[in-house]
Amino acid sequence: MIKPLLWLLPIFIIIAILKSPMFKGWFGEKLVEKVANHKLSNDIYHDFQNVTLPTDNGTTQIDHIYVSEFGIFVVETKNYKGWIYGKIKDAKWTQNIYGKKHYFQNPLRQNYKHIKTLEHLFGLTSDNFHSVIVFTGDCELKSNFPPNICRLGNFTNYILSFNEPKLDKNQINQICQLLAENRLEDTFETRQHHIQNLKNQHRP
Repeated sequence: MIKPLLWLLPIFIIIAILKSPMFKGWFGEKLVEKVANHKLSNDIYHDFQNVTLPTDNGTTQIDHIYVSEFGIFVVETKNYKGWIYGKIKDAKWTQNIYGKKHYFQNPLRQNYKHIKTLEHLFGLTSDNFHSVIVFTGDCELKSNFPPNICRLGNFTNYILSFNEPKLDKNQINQICQLLAENRLEDTFETRQHHIQNLKNQHRP
């Protein structure tokens, strides 16, 4: 009786992978990358995906960076469903799925840490950066969020709304070079090392 059921095992494994937070995060990032490639000109917006950089206490992983004359757009992706609540200064935001609440780190705070790492790397001040949060899943943003809290369908419009030059060509080339030279190789080992760093940082 067991043998006829063995063919179901790969299906269960695939379903488990598709439901895992890691896959959902990866899929959300790929959606953002695809939309950006379609709507943001490569001649103007130089894109860097899944960038892991060393920090004083480990590593930081940044989903998307778009370097342009209008500033550096640092994008954090969240692939969530349900109702999303939160305030700018809250440490945690709330995901409500059919009355069941889950709490997650305020992505604005998460992105603030990313930007601080980039400020130090590039030797630039905060006014050269734009923090962008993109929710890609089947969710509703229920709070009165600021314009930089976006959905998949409108985050490029937010990026394109900035038209004041901040960086010249030499600065852009230097920034792109620094990212290429300092980012860690995108491997399974790098991702596992980053996950372990996060666990160590949040260990009581």
